[in-house]
Amino acid sequence: MSSRTLWRARAGTALLALLAGIGALAVPAPASADTAPENRQTVTYHGYRIEVPAHWRVVDLAENPRACLRFDRPAVYVGEPADQNDCPARVVGRTAGIVVEPITARSAGQATAATARTPRGEATAPSAASNNDTIQIAVEDAGVLVTAAHTPNTESLVRDVLASAELTAGAKRTELPRSGQRSDAAAPLAAAGPQPGSYLGKGFDACAAPSQAAMNAWQSSSPYSAVGVYISGSFRACAQPNLTASWVTNQTNNGWRLIPIDVGRQAPCTSYSLKMSSDPATARSQGVTAAAGAITAASNLGIPAGSAIYSDIEAYSSTASCKAAVLSYLSGWTERLHSSGYLSGFYSSAASGIRDAASEYGNSAYTRVDHIFYAWWNGAADTNTGSYVPSTHWSDHQRIHQYAGEVSESYGGYSINIDRDYLDVGTGTPQPPNCTGVNLDFIAYTTVQSGSTGNLVKAAQCLLKAAGHDPGTPDGTFGPDTAAAARNFQSSTGLSADGAVGPRTWTALLSRGTTPTLQSGSTGEAVTRLQRALTAALGRTVAIDGVFGSGTTQAVRDYQSSRGLSVDGIAGPATWGALQSGR
Repeated sequence: MSSRTLWRARAGTALLALLAGIGALAVPAPASADTAPENRQTVTYHGYRIEVPAHWRVVDLAENPRACLRFDRPAVYVGEPADQNDCPARVVGRTAGIVVEPITARSAGQATAATARTPRGEATAPSAASNNDTIQIAVEDAGVLVTAAHTPNTESLVRDVLASAELTAGAKRTELPRSGQRSDAAAPLAAAGPQPGSYLGKGFDACAAPSQAAMNAWQSSSPYSAVGVYISGSFRACAQPNLTASWVTNQTNNGWRLIPIDVGRQAPCTSYSLKMSSDPATARSQGVTAAAGAITAASNLGIPAGSAIYSDIEAYSSTASCKAAVLSYLSGWTERLHSSGYLSGFYSSAASGIRDAASEYGNSAYTRVDHIFYAWWNGAADTNTGSYVPSTHWSDHQRIHQYAGEVSESYGGYSINIDRDYLDVGTGTPQPPNCTGVNLDFIAYTTVQSGSTGNLVKAAQCLLKAAGHDPGTPDGTFGPDTAAAARNFQSSTGLSADGAVGPRTWTALLSRGTTPTLQSGSTGEAVTRLQRALTAALGRTVAIDGVFGSGTTQAVRDYQSSRGLSVDGIAGPATWGALQSGR
């Protein structure tokens, strides 16, 4: 049972609470004011005590178990969240918030390699990392898992709150199961194939992933077979107590299709507190960073390469500079996703972001997203885009229409506030290079750079083009356009952007695409890509024949050993991830 002590309340607290309730557009109180002792309140749960700003809401989940764990207004939630929460479908934005819950088998499923553990006798972990603007700490001496959400602007405030933590006399130790804290490198692919995959029909999205019981009830009696889930992003408003790799596995094994959504920086011409830069180059870099976080989140949840991840950019009043920033951000987003074999999606209002993207559909200055997910609440369950998008754009099973919003529906006794969606999506993954007449198989992949000529340059040009960085028609001459394409690819992959195609860049380019688990006896295109990439990475010839034999097994083992990976001779997620990042 939780206990709360609210103290040193001041006359200004009511005003601050009112400001906090404004939501995503609220401006947090300055950290210096919030950290002053007289503006603090003490919150105690399960032997864990912290001091938080006096204007933060404190919600006892034992008293209100179905409360929505939302971070668009500052709050502390203590206790075990219910399986089903009363969350509105449309909650956008984040200020700061903390969830303190007991360590159980269920909460342990949320832990990842980024989860910090406090030392014996301590309630703080000063070096805890922030992952997707979330800091998670297992305070085992109090038996609690603490999840703290923030934005770049509120991280210091949240860290100050976490640094105030103490153990009380009521603390009782419960260890976080070691199996509950997965190694990212060893995380299995849990979903039943790429998501949402190939699907035509109705779906819905909700702020928080529904409980297993609710998903089962809706599967039996609702018209929906796809569900949108907010997996990542610095501006994601709702906590996700149900969203784990096991949840993903269960839903996809039961036939549900998932729509993975990231809510990150918003258009610079809005009043949201977290915005992308109005400088296109900076916005592009921010898109790369957002995509990297989304890939990590997807990997942790077992959502594999080949899946589409949708960047949620809410409606904005478009201007030329705002449009350029948004499309630059999406270019970086798309390029980074492609470099790891994911498809890129874009969610926005049909009248703003989607229309802007459509107007530059053929502009090579921007890298086009693979799927559009558009809000046009006209009540029509179809993928017609009216005057917003020409029918010839994103016409190959690349559309999701959010046709109604913020409606409550109930099936099997479970009521959820949802947005209604209609999907026409395909299984297309970033295609392997289509370079007719261009050889990609070499006994060595030596460095090529400005001034280089020959077949290796043609191969590099082809691979860069397939990765979404067009150097022009492969002609075997490494000129300025090829150097620019190489730099863009390197930036999107996190490599040093020197414009030359050396061993690390070759490795990342050659391994692009789907990432199936391969082992002795495997055959096919993915094995060929693996053999090419190993040849580049190891600096020695690996036979490129599409057959995973003893030589390929040894090459995989050598690569794993040299990169500090688990050595098993099997090309799984960790090995593919290392290759595709150019290690």
